Amino acid sequence: MAQQPLYIVNGERYQTTAEIDPEVIERIEELPADEFTIAQYGPEAANGVVLITLKYDTPARFTADTLAFADYLAQRIEWGETDPTARIILRYRIEEDGRLTVVRELESTDKRLRRRLLKALEESPRWEPATKAGKPVAMEGTLRLQLPIGRRMPRQIELVIR
Repeated sequence: MAQQPLYIVNGERYQTTAEIDPEVIERIEELPADEFTIAQYGPEAANGVVLITLKYDTPARFTADTLAFADYLAQRIEWGETDPTARIILRYRIEEDGRLTVVRELESTDKRLRRRLLKALEESPRWEPATKAGKPVAMEGTLRLQLPIGRRMPRQIELVIR
């Protein structure tokens, strides 16, 4: 197994950066595994250091409910077990004042689900905005919602004529 560098994200040590959305990264700086770097960061820096600065210090948080935001929305959208499996994926932005705005629709398999989701988003409470240097900043994210929960999307059928 290859040796990993030391990751420093917004000043904190991380084992991996796999969970960080690349779209929230503002800057990446790689430091060599030299004497100066090891003296500054300790023996963990023997394979180099990767400094990552995010666009925010703390991410936006949905504080109106203990559920994840997608689960919160799923509970507010009327979608029965007999309704077809449908999915919508969209980019959203949490503004500095905590309002959620839709930036772009990436996928929608059902117009009814789309309408119901947009209504639920419109009625949803404000978020606690992301912060940078103690001040609110806007932050974007991706929402994936598939209903009914737990059911797989049907596979597309391809017709091959020979």
